[in-house]
Amino acid sequence: MTPSKPSKSALKREQLELQQLGERLIELTEEELRALPIEEGLREAVLAASKIRAHGALRRQKQLIGKLMRNCDPLPIQRALDARGADDRRAKRVFADAERWRDRITAEGHDALRSFCEQSGAATGPLAELLSHIRSAPNERTEKGLRRQLFREIHDALMAAAQDDRISQ
Repeated sequence: MTPSKPSKSALKREQLELQQLGERLIELTEEELRALPIEEGLREAVLAASKIRAHGALRRQKQLIGKLMRNCDPLPIQRALDARGADDRRAKRVFADAERWRDRITAEGHDALRSFCEQSGAATGPLAELLSHIRSAPNERTEKGLRRQLFREIHDALMAAAQDDRISQ
């Protein structure tokens, strides 16, 4: 029995998948694109596509990218894009966690602050000082600015903890 060749529909699906993978490359910055193991011609086509605004021209450029994708191994590109997606999801999770911690610390005070510092490994001093300034803020505008500053400190601590977890894995 001879191995059957893929159907025309299967080939078309495969080509569309490669084109869609190539289209995801357009979203990357030039620096991220240079870090990927892709041919120079494909890299230039992707960079050109990121600058095109006309719908028809962009569609044709995406088709060209799909055609160029047929000549390269899509697995390393797929892995790199998946890793980037994981980083984006991690950043969103950290942002949401930082908002929750900020709200909890401002509502519950020093008990919540101690819990946060134990879990994240952050220094208590600067956060406790910010919390006391928030509580004694003379007006709503000052309090809002201090809450933003508290958020940034919490976010930085959580990002550092997330980076440490990522490095140790």
